[in-house]
Parts: sequence; C-alpha cells; structure tokens
Amino acid sequence: MITVIIPALNEEKTIAQVVAVATNDIRVSEVIVVDDRSTDRTAQEALKAGALVITSDKLGKGDSMKDGLAVARNEIVAFLDADITTYPRNVIQLLTAPILREEADFVKSCFSRQAGRVTELVAKPLLSLFYPFFPEFKQPLSGMIAGKKQYLKQCEFEEGYGVDIGVLIDMYRFGARILEVSIGAIENRMQPLEKLGKMSLEVSRTILKKAGILSSDSVGAITSHSFWESITPNLSVNRLCVFDMDNTLFRCSFIEAAAQQWGWESSLAEIRDHVKDPVLRTKKIARLLKGVNQRDLQELVSQLPITASLTGFVKHLREQGFHLALISDSYDAVASIFREQFGFDFILAQELEFVHGKCSGEVKVPSYFMNDSFSSCSHSYCKSHALQALCQRLALNPRQVVAIGDGANDRCMLDVAGRSIAFCATDPGLPAWTDFHVDKPDFSLITEAMLRLPD
Repeated sequence: MITVIIPALNEEKTIAQVVAVATNDIRVSEVIVVDDRSTDRTAQEALKAGALVITSDKLGKGDSMKDGLAVARNEIVAFLDADITTYPRNVIQLLTAPILREEADFVKSCFSRQAGRVTELVAKPLLSLFYPFFPEFKQPLSGMIAGKKQYLKQCEFEEGYGVDIGVLIDMYRFGARILEVSIGAIENRMQPLEKLGKMSLEVSRTILKKAGILSSDSVGAITSHSFWESITPNLSVNRLCVFDMDNTLFRCSFIEAAAQQWGWESSLAEIRDHVKDPVLRTKKIARLLKGVNQRDLQELVSQLPITASLTGFVKHLREQGFHLALISDSYDAVASIFREQFGFDFILAQELEFVHGKCSGEVKVPSYFMNDSFSSCSHSYCKSHALQALCQRLALNPRQVVAIGDGANDRCMLDVAGRSIAFCATDPGLPAWTDFHVDKPDFSLITEAMLRLPD
C-alpha cells in the first residue's frame, strides 16, 4: 500500500482536488495533508476531502515533508504539491509503478510546461559543475516524487526552495536507483520575478552545501517564513474575537488530560507548585511529553470535550464580521484542532517540537509572548503581549477586540481588549475583572449585545 503526503500552506482552493487525485488510486491507503499553519481553510477542506491532517512542527516545506514522513505507515511514499489541479488521474500510479516493480528506489517526476528559469540557469549548471557524473534530469526541482521510506528517512530535508534538489542529491549519494518519469502536462504557477532571486539563492546554497563547498555554518540559516509572514499583510480585520483554549474552548486542560493519560500527574503538580517562572515552567512541563508519539497526542486531543455551541457561536461571530484567534499557554499541535475544525484564523501558542514523529520534550516560546515596546503590562511573559503583537501586525486597535478567558493568566489579555468575557471562570476574581461573565459552559449564552464593540 502507498502513503501520499501533501505539504500545504494556504491552498484552500485546490487542496480538496489534490486529495481526490491521491485517493483515486486504490493502492493508496493513507493521504496525509501537512498543514503549514495556514491562515485560510486549507485544513478544513483537506479533512472534508478525507485526508488525515497534521500541523507542521515548524514552518517550511522541508519540515512539512519530514513531519508527514514521520507518521506515514506505508513503506512506499509519494509527495504531491498542493497547488496543482491538473494532475493526471493516474499520477500516483506513474510515480510509484517503477518502485512496485523493483526497478527504482526513488522516482522523480518531469512534466511538460514552460522551462523553469531557476532550473535552466542555476540548478542544471551547478549540478553539471559539481557532480559531473550526476544523471541528467529534465526537471531536477520537481516536487512530485515517490520513494521507499527507508531511503527517504535518511534524507536531510532542507529549508525553503532547496528541499527538492536536496532530496534528489541525497538519493544520488545514497546509491539509490533513481528514475525520472513523465506525468504529462502540468500547469503550475509561474513564480514572480522577486521570488526567483530567493529561489535561486536557496537552490544554489543547497547544491554547494551538498557538494562540500560550503559548510553548514557558512550556508547560514535559510529559515522559512515566520508566523507573522504567514499572515497576509493586507488582510482587512476590523473585528477580532480572541479565545483562551483550556477550560474555555475545551472543557478541560490538555496538559492535565495528558498527565492522566500517560501517568505523570504528580510530576506535573510538582512543577506547577515549585516553578514560578512561566517560561521555565513551560519548558519543564514540555519535557514530560518527551517520547509521546504525535499520532497518540492527536488522538488524545480529538477526544477532549469541546464546549457546547461553539459551531453556532463561530457562525454568529463570522456573521458579525469577526476574525477568530486563539491565544494559549498550551501547544500549537493541540490548538491546531480549532483551526482545522472551526476555521480559526490565527493560532498563537507554544511551539512543541517533534522529531521523527515523537515529541522531543523541547518547546519554543515564541517572542510574541514576551514584553515588547507596545506591551501594556510589565510581565516579562504574558498573553496580553501576544494579543498586542497580533493587533500590531493587523493594524488593529486592541479596543476592537473581544477576549474570552477563564483563568488568572488571562487577566491582562482581557484587560487589553475592548470587551472582555469571563467564561466559566476558574479564577474566582475574574468575573469582577471583566465586562461580562457566563457561568455555564455554553457559548450560546453569549449574546450579540455582549459583543457589540464601541464605535
């Protein structure tokens, strides 16, 4: 059987069609869409189309490919690009048939289209120069590939535009049997001129690095776009509703549910009782998750109870012109369920690291949680900093925000917002701190009047 992995970033218009192409092949038993923290409905459309959706641990196609590979169950794995709607219906067969016949370990696609400028002017000349015996490929930068997982797992998935040529070079160095097969006529987007310089730089850096001309240190960090760059700069946001997650969107705390599931309640309680610094506490708690399989974590998340009437409340907010954000002390891998199932526009949370499909025990605390020049409170770490950073990015006055939370760690965030709602408060003093409070776990109790913002 075959696994198809589709890395995707903001491809809501095409992702369902690509998933349908993948599932068209009867030998495909698993389609994994790796959502690169899209800000549109990519994840929801992929779920509706029948794919398993996971959220990438780190932004960038290379990491998305690696994350998908880590959870793939089949030995033969194919990768498709998410923005192409003109795949032939038998594209998976074309990519995998040589592997199934034991004629190849890795298959690279080629297709008829206008010549790629970076391919002809950068990739091919450099490959010819530094790898004189390298096989001649028509399209060495093609992203539609298939291979045996035993080889793919050894590859170093580069950042940015260098990932596809990097995998090809790695396969050549491993001694894998490589074939290039035609998948017919494909139409994909021509990159604007300003992107070609970045693409050329990253492709050439990867080739030079693989050839030993540049060390990893001298190559420099070719980082993928940041969370902020994933937000469309000209996105028009006039109203924003911000939610806490634990005990607000969920009827429980994720980390407490995880502690019960995997048997470290006492360790969690000890950290909470004795570690007062919020960043250090976050890092120590993340270490408790070390070794947890990403699939097991997602299975646990899918079982957590979601507060009643959220679907209707989200619909109501959309009708009132709101965008939706989630700001949480918990993890992006957990919070992503609300982007995938309910269409939240922005997820701001701790970035939990996975390596080969298992939690490493490491967590990145994004800088937007830290005190900055625009911060209104003096805490070094606070959800209010994240809210104000988001407002800065969206050119939105915080007074145009409705914030909903339950705990003491939500106080500053609620104070910054134009309207604040204490929802089933776990902090007894929170209702007096906010404009409104709701005591029953049902979002239908929050009326339109409560959400009316000041002019």
